[in-house]
Amino acid sequence: MGRMEVERKTIGWAARDPSGILSPYTYTLRETGPEDVHIRIICCGICHTDLHHTKNDLGTSNYPMVPGHEVVGEVVEVGSGVSKFTVGDIVGVGCLVGCCGGCSPCERDLEQYCPKKIWSYNDVYIDGQPTQGGFAKATVVHQKFVVKIPEGMAVEQAAPLLCAGVTVYSPLSHFGLKKPGLRGGILGLGGVGHMGVKFAKAMGHHVTVISSSNKKREEALQDLGADDYVIGSDQSKMNELADSMDYIIDTVPVHHALEPYLSLLRLDGKLILMGVINNPLQFLSPMVMIGRKMITGSFIGSMKETEEMLEFCKEKGLSSIIEVVKMDYVNTALERLEKNDVRYRFVVDVEGSKLEA
Repeated sequence: MGRMEVERKTIGWAARDPSGILSPYTYTLRETGPEDVHIRIICCGICHTDLHHTKNDLGTSNYPMVPGHEVVGEVVEVGSGVSKFTVGDIVGVGCLVGCCGGCSPCERDLEQYCPKKIWSYNDVYIDGQPTQGGFAKATVVHQKFVVKIPEGMAVEQAAPLLCAGVTVYSPLSHFGLKKPGLRGGILGLGGVGHMGVKFAKAMGHHVTVISSSNKKREEALQDLGADDYVIGSDQSKMNELADSMDYIIDTVPVHHALEPYLSLLRLDGKLILMGVINNPLQFLSPMVMIGRKMITGSFIGSMKETEEMLEFCKEKGLSSIIEVVKMDYVNTALERLEKNDVRYRFVVDVEGSKLEA
C-alpha cells in the first residue's frame, strides 16, 4: 500500500463572485515538490489588477479567488532540488508562478511574455489545481519565481516593488532610459506612477507628473521630488511642454485620449502604456508619424529584472509610500482603491491579521 497523503490546508480571503467581496476561505496547499519553496506569508500589497480580477472586469475571473501578487514571506520549507533559498530567508513572489521554459521569451529570460505563463492567482497550475494568491497564510511556489528580499529592506516596503516597482523599472531598463539627463513624464500618480517618479529621479531624470487635477501637486513636488506638475486639461501649460519629453510612462488604467500626451514627446519619444484597459484607445496617425514617435507597452517584468530592481532600490535607498492595513479592512481598502483614495499603495499585514471568520 502507498502511504496515506495528509492534505495540507491553508486559509485565505477569497472573492466568490463579481461583487468582489472577500471573506475567509480554506483550501488545499500542494505538497512541496523538489523545486518548490513553501512560504509563510507576512504581507501582501494590493494592486489595481486585484480589483479588476475580483470584480471580473476583464471577463476572465474564476471563483473562489484569493487575490494578491505582491507577496513577501519567510521560507519554512524547501524542496530537495532548491539551491537558491534556505529556511528562514525572507523572499518575495510577484505576478507569475510558472512558464513553459521552452519558448523564445523563456529562452531570453522574459518569462512574463511566455504564452503559457501561469499567474499567481486566477489561473490553473501544472497539476490542474487553481492558483491562489497572497491574501493567505501560506503559498508554495517554484523556486524560479521566488526572489530574495535584500537584507535590511522592510517587508512591507518590499511588497509593492514586486509588481508596481518592477512594472515601471522594466521599460526604463529595456528602452535604454536609465541614463541620466533625460526628460520624462509620469501620467497618473498611483501605485505604479509614484514608483515611476522615484525611479526616474534616482536615474537622474527631469520628471514631470501629468495628472487630471491639482489634488496631488504638493505630494508630487514635495514628497516625491518631481520637477514639474501639469494638469492634462491645462492647454496653456501643455503647449509650453510640447516636444520636450523623451518618454512618458502612462499608468492610467481607464480609457483616455492619447493625443494630448503624444504632443509632449520630442523626436523619437516613447509613450509607454501600462494601464490595463479593456476598451480600444485611439490616436491620429500624424501624431506619431511627425516626430517618429512610438506608442508601445510593457508588461510587469522578468525575474532577472525583479532581482535587479530590488538591488537598485537597496542601492538608492528607494521605498514605496504605503498604507498598512489588516485583512479585516481589505474590502474597504479595495473600495478606496476604486476611488483612487490611497497614497499610494495598500499593503495587507497578513501575519498580524486574524484570517479566520
